[in-house]
Parts: sequence; C-alpha cells; structure tokens
Amino acid sequence: MLNGFKDFILRGNVVSMAIGLAVGSAFTAVVTGFSKAFITPLIGLATGSVGDFSEAKFTVGKTVFPYGLAIAAAIAFVITAAVLYFLIVVPMTKIQARFAKEEAADPKSEKRDCPRCFSEIPAIASRCGHCTSEVEPVAGVLTKGDLDELAVPAQR
Repeated sequence: MLNGFKDFILRGNVVSMAIGLAVGSAFTAVVTGFSKAFITPLIGLATGSVGDFSEAKFTVGKTVFPYGLAIAAAIAFVITAAVLYFLIVVPMTKIQARFAKEEAADPKSEKRDCPRCFSEIPAIASRCGHCTSEVEPVAGVLTKGDLDELAVPAQR
C-alpha cells in the first residue's frame, strides 16, 4: 500500500504540479503585496478617499461591509491572471504552434455523393459501395504517390 503511494508521489507530473503550486502561491503573494502597496493607494488618491482604498467600507445598521477588500482582491486577481496569460500562456502557445507537426490530410476522409444513388462515398472511390456503379475519382484529391502510399486495391 505504501509502495503505491510512493510511486504516485514520485511521478514527474505530481512533483511538477507541486512545484507549480508553490511558485504560483509565491507569485500571488507578490502580486497581492504590490496591489496593496501601490495600486489600491493610487485608486484611493484618484477617487479622493483618504489613505488605503482597501480599507474603504460602508455600514448598514451595525454591520460593516469592507468593499475595499473585495475590490483589492479583484485587482490582485486581474493582475495575476494578466501576467500569467501574457508571460506564460501566450509564449507557450507560440512555442507549441512552432513545434507542432502538421498532420497530413487523410484522402480517405474526403467524401462526396454518388451520382447514381446519392449515397456518401469516399472521394477516391472508383466504384460506389452502395449501388456498385462505377464512378470517376475526384480529380485533385489524390496524386499517383498518394495511391501507392494508401495501397488502394486494384480494380476487379
């Protein structure tokens, strides 16, 4: 039982995920600190409130609603999301697109209708599989090299 747990913990993806969570939480702390130290005071100056905007609140009866904390948390979230998107997601997408192998189109997946029975048949077919009438393969779908590569059976 413990051997299975050890194997699970030592897998590469679990360790990578743990490292990512640790780095992410540290990054979030930095962004939250930056937001509290610079962004919310600037918003407080712009809106005319005194001091830190995150301390803004209103009272209904004897209940206090600290809406400044919610706005500060939302600002920290937006900054974190923007930095992660523009510094991690966009570059990784570009790298993946650069190294992605372009898949060749499968000529067998091209479809067309049989001119006699109007059933859907492959574009490379020379005979309809439904009504068995002879049809001309669609020009331009295959080249001679594609026919050799696909090992299309010979006519009977």
